[in-house]
Amino acid sequence: MTVQIPSRHSLTFRLLSAQLFVVFISLLAALIVAALVGPAIFNSHLDLSGTIDPRQTDFHIQEAYKDANYMALAAALPTAVLSSIGVSFWLSHRLGQPIWQLSRAAAAMSAGDYQVRVPISDTDREVASLSLAFNSMADQLEHTEDLRRNMLSDLSHEMNTPLAVLLVYLDGLQDGIVEWDPETHAVFAEQLQRLSRLTSDLDDVSRAQEHRFDLVYSTVPIGHLIHNAAGAAAGSYQEKGVALDVAGTASTQLIRVDSQRFAQVLANLLSNALRHTPTGGKVEVRVLRQGVETVVIEVIDNGEGIAPEHVKYVFERYFRAKRSDSDDQSGSGIGLTISRALIEAQGGTLTTESAGLGKGAKFTIRLPLTTGTSN
Repeated sequence: MTVQIPSRHSLTFRLLSAQLFVVFISLLAALIVAALVGPAIFNSHLDLSGTIDPRQTDFHIQEAYKDANYMALAAALPTAVLSSIGVSFWLSHRLGQPIWQLSRAAAAMSAGDYQVRVPISDTDREVASLSLAFNSMADQLEHTEDLRRNMLSDLSHEMNTPLAVLLVYLDGLQDGIVEWDPETHAVFAEQLQRLSRLTSDLDDVSRAQEHRFDLVYSTVPIGHLIHNAAGAAAGSYQEKGVALDVAGTASTQLIRVDSQRFAQVLANLLSNALRHTPTGGKVEVRVLRQGVETVVIEVIDNGEGIAPEHVKYVFERYFRAKRSDSDDQSGSGIGLTISRALIEAQGGTLTTESAGLGKGAKFTIRLPLTTGTSN
């Protein structure tokens, strides 16, 4: 849910208003004093001037004018000072409290408390915007910390399983319980391949985050890539009992991509869809044209779906929404991260949407079309 910044006056407006208030109070005090005291002083000086000498009259008029001004100024200056002190104290209290809350929250966060939040201030837009930005940062840091913990747990589990199998077989070989035969060789090869794949995935996600992919481009028909990806995944789908409905394998629209890397993306999407679609479910692959310059590839399943609060995290590394003990949690949780980075590196986009848990999910690739001949 997006938090709206309160519709309040800006800090600039408040400071300017405070200064104008001080000026207004000072002028008002001067006017009041001049209006109340000025006439009396003026009349007293006229009485002193008498009616004989005009020069004495001019002198007393000038004295009356100066005395009235001095008294008005004497009243205005203390009023201005007191008003300034009062307004400054009020502004410092109004602004200081939310800033002090932010300071304490920042100190708590630096100490490792990522659940700390600050209330959205109602003093002005700038402070409210700062509070909102802080809370957003805290949300991201808390989520990142959760991902880090999950990553360490998942990586530990992913590495522990093959290592435990290897250690058991090594102990068996050392004790003479297990013999080195084709079956033992196959077990070692499988577990070492699993470890190798894990380290390769970690390297790929590092490259993805730093955009360090080495891409070899070629112009190929999109239908050819879809056909090959569907053929490679058909066996796994048949084994699990999930229908794979593919349309667009005959498409001759050309895209310029790294064929191997694009095949990796399609394999990741099809594998992800299969993982989250139960037996008897269905996965569809569609190729559409958007305008005259864009091709759209959709991978749609009717499986578990994605909770609304998890949709924005799907492409983050190591993120896996664990919904039940029966969920298939295989994989390192970085396939979608790598896939999006690969598509973006080739000038496209990869997005996802879901109507909610139990309502399936759709992953959409958009890539620019190209002209020319395939190679």
